[in-house]
Amino acid sequence: MATIDPYVLKHLSHMQPALYWLDEDPLEPQPNPTLIGDVTTDLCVVGAGYTGLWTALIAKEQNPEREVIIVEQRETGAGASGRNGGFCSYSLTHGFMNGYSRFKDEMAVIERLGRENLDLIEETIKRYGIDCQFEWTGELRIANEEWQIEGLVDEANLRNSFGDNVEVLAQEEIQARVNSPLSKAALWDPDGTALVDPARLVWGLERACLKLGVKIFENTHVEWLERTSDGMIVHTPYGTVYAQKVALATNVFKSLVKRAHKYVVPVYDFQLVTEPLTKEQMKSIGWKGREGLSEAGNQFHYYRLTKDNEILWGGYDAIYNFRGKVRQEYETDAETYAHLAQAFLETFPQLKGIKFTHGWGGAIDTCSRFSPFWGKAYGGRVAYVLGYTGLGVGSTRFGAQVMLDLLDKVDNERTRLKMVRKKPLPFPPEPLKFIFIRITQWSINRADQNQGKRNLWLKLLDALGLGFDS
Repeated sequence: MATIDPYVLKHLSHMQPALYWLDEDPLEPQPNPTLIGDVTTDLCVVGAGYTGLWTALIAKEQNPEREVIIVEQRETGAGASGRNGGFCSYSLTHGFMNGYSRFKDEMAVIERLGRENLDLIEETIKRYGIDCQFEWTGELRIANEEWQIEGLVDEANLRNSFGDNVEVLAQEEIQARVNSPLSKAALWDPDGTALVDPARLVWGLERACLKLGVKIFENTHVEWLERTSDGMIVHTPYGTVYAQKVALATNVFKSLVKRAHKYVVPVYDFQLVTEPLTKEQMKSIGWKGREGLSEAGNQFHYYRLTKDNEILWGGYDAIYNFRGKVRQEYETDAETYAHLAQAFLETFPQLKGIKFTHGWGGAIDTCSRFSPFWGKAYGGRVAYVLGYTGLGVGSTRFGAQVMLDLLDKVDNERTRLKMVRKKPLPFPPEPLKFIFIRITQWSINRADQNQGKRNLWLKLLDALGLGFDS
């Protein structure tokens, strides 16, 4: 482990390697059964995270007579959907600038669809009475270095030219909102982000699906798909699903469509949560608006307040394991927790002495364009969406809607988007993939330490349209 002040480590003395959102929550539903035997359905959804649940819910809302089954290899929300920071963004492209660099001619449509999508998420939450602490807090993206300010100004001007309503706050303005000595400026987006309890959102969507007649089978691993003359067979250890169509919502787990593997790599992200802040501690940091916060560097932290005024703090490192393995033992990392704690205390030195109570990690499905992509297989009877890159709480609903459009052969403005029709550039095979990612991460870190100046490697990636910038 790199040198960490022993005083910093004392803040981790009470931390449990446990997922905060799942800690003794009375709203956690009863488990669903394992699939035993054979069943028949119109639509089989593989995966019970956000994408899978939205797919099933929208499918039943569009056609209540359609039979829908979800099969999940673990339990509902066990993957990224239950372990993220709860930032529900309107962006469908992992931020405006990432989308603009790739889909410039479509950004006006993508921006509108993104805001409509977020409004529909709020409407769904209200319609089904989902208690997920949905808050329209907005988001502040903070420049902790002078070189980052110019980028915030350029982004604000460009976004406002598309009809957005963002502004750059000067140092005294941002520090008056959230008191950190590191803050130099911030981009304030008042209506582009809501905060939610991610696990409660999963459970609420699960209940809504069950209410509409969706059948959910947990602890049911899909082993392979088989095409027949009139549909698909979904094979599991103890049974099979005979379906007309299949929607794959597998996130970081290896896709059942082999040719999709080359487009996605899993990287691990980690988070800490503090004990509840006292009134005096809250007063020392301000943060009365409860905004979602993130940093403007290429490698960045994100942080937010929970309902009980704990601080969730995560991000910065994105750890890739050789051959892209996804394993439960990768969900804890002592060195990363120590670095997160040190960065937290540098940001909020007035909170020295506070204890962290929870720490965990999870895998993010990343692709080379940092935003979701879609595909079809088996003669159009199977569709998939992958590559959310950590900003899927909001965009998974859109991803699910497009996946249904593709399965139903719908021609609309969503399916005509270049973003939907085109794939990202694939990653190279191992061991080149591991070397490629390591060099890129090293270069990004050097850029952050060198006034944002990108080296020849990053410039080459930019020229190739890979654009690794986070």
